[in-house]
Amino acid sequence: MQAPRILIVDDEVMQMTALCDTLTPQGYETVGFTSAKAALLALREQRYELLLTDLTMPEMDGIELLRAALDIDPQMVGVVMTGDGTISSAIQAMKVGAFDYILKPFRLSAILPVIARALEVHSLRQENAVLELQLQEHMAALEARNKELASANSELEAFASSVSHDLRAPLRIISQFAQILETDFGSEMPAEAREMLGRIGLGTQRMHQLVADLLRLSKLGRQTLIKRRVDLDSLVHALIDELRPDHARDGIGIHVGPLNHCTADPALLQQVMTNLLSNAFKFTRGRDQARVEIGRLPQQEEAAYFVRDNGVGFDMAHAGKLFAPFQRLHRAEDYEGTGVGLSIAQRIVERHGGRIWAEAEEGKGATFFFTLSSEDDPMRSKAAAAGESGRVAE
Repeated sequence: MQAPRILIVDDEVMQMTALCDTLTPQGYETVGFTSAKAALLALREQRYELLLTDLTMPEMDGIELLRAALDIDPQMVGVVMTGDGTISSAIQAMKVGAFDYILKPFRLSAILPVIARALEVHSLRQENAVLELQLQEHMAALEARNKELASANSELEAFASSVSHDLRAPLRIISQFAQILETDFGSEMPAEAREMLGRIGLGTQRMHQLVADLLRLSKLGRQTLIKRRVDLDSLVHALIDELRPDHARDGIGIHVGPLNHCTADPALLQQVMTNLLSNAFKFTRGRDQARVEIGRLPQQEEAAYFVRDNGVGFDMAHAGKLFAPFQRLHRAEDYEGTGVGLSIAQRIVERHGGRIWAEAEEGKGATFFFTLSSEDDPMRSKAAAAGESGRVAE
């Protein structure tokens, strides 16, 4: 390990030589100068951990020397040497960057602790310089990544626009011609031809929906979150009334537990609940006594909201594909949809700082849970402010 290097500057030759001879046996590498200008030239050629300089010198005083030395090497630590009558000047030197001062005449027992502390400061400055360099590198990498992300978003927006125009236009043409064929020649067509024409119509409808879902999914990352206090009870009840005509059937039981208020983007939160409730209604379609339950589970760390049904469920072995876009765990012939609804719900929940997951059993139903950021949970915040440590009562 290399010995710490100390640059000693004192216009008195005997004083400078005595310091070098005293400190070298203590494990330091010392270089002495009687000229401040010569010392600065040496500092430009080699780095030193510590500058030990006299305060009063004819060519350049210690304050001026210290300022020039720190311009050359900002990490170097400066200590000034002064007599009793110039302590105020030594304090002034500390204001411009000196770490400490030493009173003349010197005692080794007084010098060594100051030098040790000064070298510790130098080590900290070096570590800080390394950390600052790493931070700059990380910031540069982050800036480059942000530029790449902005470019990718721009490309995605262009792609979405292309999808909207280049795919929807041909679909409309196919759909219109299919309708013309059915209207003008449907009665003359054999049953097999009419069936094929019907499949064309269903296919174009499905493709229209796929394009719409793809566009909706692509826009989620760019949509600004506008959070505010949301009455989740009212939101869910309104959604049930809105969705009920599309899923109206006898025997379905819907139970909504206390949900309270939360902080979220109302439109996006409504989209999450719409997707989860629509799935619950859809996959309980074949049940004689269908049940759908919406509730809130207060937990110590975060409140989880859930939508539970007793529908067809799914095998948890396939849960990894559940939130992937356009992935379906059931046949399209049995249940309509494009496989994008849960992906949209996941994107929205994650943008709120929460998470979403599911528990299910094939043939017995499924439960979808989601959380919002704990900072967005007024009940949790209220409990924390009151110093409560248990569950939050509904």
